[in-house]
Amino acid sequence: MSPRRSPMQMQTHHVDMHAPLERIDEVTWELPSCYRRDMRVPVRIFADEALIESALHDRCLEQLVNVATLHGVVRHVLAMPDVHEGYGFPVGGVAATALPDGVISPGGIGFDVNCGVRLLVSTLRATDVAHALPAVMHEISRSIPTGYGHGGRTALDDAEMDRVLAGGAQYLVRERHAGIADDLDHIESGGMLPGAEPALVSERARTRGRDQLGTLGGGNHFLEVQRVAHVHDEALATRLGIAEGQVTVLIHTGSRGLGHQVCTDFVRRMDERSDALGIVLPDRQLACAPLSSPEGRDYLAAMAAAANFAFANRQTITHAVRAIFARMLHTLGDPTLRLVYDVAHNVAKIERYPEGELCVHRKGATRALGPSSDDLAPALRGIGQPVLIPGSMGTASLVMVGRDASAGLSFSSACHGAGRVMSRGAARRAIQGHVLRHQLEARGIVVKCPSSPELAEEAPLAYKDVDRVVDVVERAGIATKVARLEPIGVLKG
Repeated sequence: MSPRRSPMQMQTHHVDMHAPLERIDEVTWELPSCYRRDMRVPVRIFADEALIESALHDRCLEQLVNVATLHGVVRHVLAMPDVHEGYGFPVGGVAATALPDGVISPGGIGFDVNCGVRLLVSTLRATDVAHALPAVMHEISRSIPTGYGHGGRTALDDAEMDRVLAGGAQYLVRERHAGIADDLDHIESGGMLPGAEPALVSERARTRGRDQLGTLGGGNHFLEVQRVAHVHDEALATRLGIAEGQVTVLIHTGSRGLGHQVCTDFVRRMDERSDALGIVLPDRQLACAPLSSPEGRDYLAAMAAAANFAFANRQTITHAVRAIFARMLHTLGDPTLRLVYDVAHNVAKIERYPEGELCVHRKGATRALGPSSDDLAPALRGIGQPVLIPGSMGTASLVMVGRDASAGLSFSSACHGAGRVMSRGAARRAIQGHVLRHQLEARGIVVKCPSSPELAEEAPLAYKDVDRVVDVVERAGIATKVARLEPIGVLKG
């Protein structure tokens, strides 16, 4: 992709890594809007002393400052403790723009639209299934395609593609019976973003996604069978149906090639229209358009369609895993996998705050609604929205729930993972895939990954300490820790 550069878009700005960050409290830092003339709002970073040092090692602070220049941005531009450099916006970035004329930027959502995490829980205990786990992981690896560009066993025709793009998980559950009605009460937005317009998804995007429903993809996408290693909050865990020793399944994937192409198409379109729209940017990767413009409205509708594809993708994988559990583990007890929650962490949503209606960009950030939020599904009222934080495959994942204070602190947003500290290339140079595989297997973790180099790219050493990251989120008052999950079986692309 090489859209034309306009002279105004070639402006470059650099951020002094010794910029005057003000420490607001023990885990909150601020760079004031006076730091650079074109900033409209301050930048805030949630981090402890170790994590703030990590955040200053790449370009994420410069990217946050650039985001703070966007038209219509309100309150603060935010960085979660897992922040690291991304395309335009850093991963772990949150920004809200005011309707009607604030902008929407595809770079603030990311190429993998509605990349997200889904948690399923069983009443079976990890000790009960230990002997059967290698066979279960083998069957899961046979049933769920992995890797970049790899497709599934079925291809959607145009009519079926339109239904998936418009209806997401709701279509699969209600029309295809790929799940149960209760699932929809435990998926963000009920498994379907409103306002999707399938006709705005290009033919190239459709072609890329046509056979990818029910697939994991590559990179940091995974399916893990885990055990509940520790419960931090008994009352909240009980209400979510989580207990120590249980078997859980965590699914991390998104909209695959379809979502990537939607982002690519609109970055190009917005970049080409920037002069006509009167938009001047410090970084052309921030290509954007007013929400009131045809480009802005069209992107929001196409993004919703791609997000619905991702919800449907995770629902399809869930349906396959449930069938495997039912077939292979029924002699050990009830193999039912109940959906705890499914959250997006690459999406933009129109939400209401004291400033009015805002378009909240969450890129590598999870919505964290508090227990009093009117936007919660009835099943979660008084609990808060579950926030699912995957770590690396050799460490742990955390379940949290949002607090009411998150609305004022972070536009009801939390971190989405541990956050990279090492590029994929650096990780491959630091450890060989087969060595990592042996290390994980020596700890009793069954590993299924067809590519040793890709396994090495996701080594634990490439990520921040997930416990430190979630501690910051809890200390900031954004979310509460509920349970810690440790992997016993890993499928990676």
